[in-house]
Amino acid sequence: MKGSLFLLEKGLFKRPGVWYTGKENARCGSVKGTEYMEVLHEILNWVVNLAIIIFEFMGVAVIIVAGLRGIFNYVRRDPRTRLQLAKGMAMGLEFKLGSEILRTVVVRELSEIAIVGAIILLRAALTFLIHWEIKNEEAQMEQELEEKRAEIEEKNEEMHKNAEKR
Repeated sequence: MKGSLFLLEKGLFKRPGVWYTGKENARCGSVKGTEYMEVLHEILNWVVNLAIIIFEFMGVAVIIVAGLRGIFNYVRRDPRTRLQLAKGMAMGLEFKLGSEILRTVVVRELSEIAIVGAIILLRAALTFLIHWEIKNEEAQMEQELEEKRAEIEEKNEEMHKNAEKR
């Protein structure tokens, strides 16, 4: 804790408008309590910013891997390419949405909150649309599978009838 107090004394943690009154603080009780709050606030900022970077990186990595797999599956003519690509994009967007939600913890101005809120709404809408596409694609694939099963059953019944006649 001694090193943190040194950093506070040198002003390395100070940002305008955040816990720096230098007066009695009703929540902390004294100037010393305010210093501890400043240290805790900086630790929170550091942890949140690190988590934001990790979530953003994971989101980008998931989207890149999903895109590369999508290209590979498209070249192979895999019928599930769209579904797998949509699932990968949805997962990547969920990581990025998580980072934006965390970003709301460290914003300081109303304009920043408005920008972050707009980004959250946009990413949430994209995630919703992708999940809707996944649901429709899975339903279509299930319907096609049922049609093929019915067709195979029909052919099997025909073969059994023909075999019984002979």
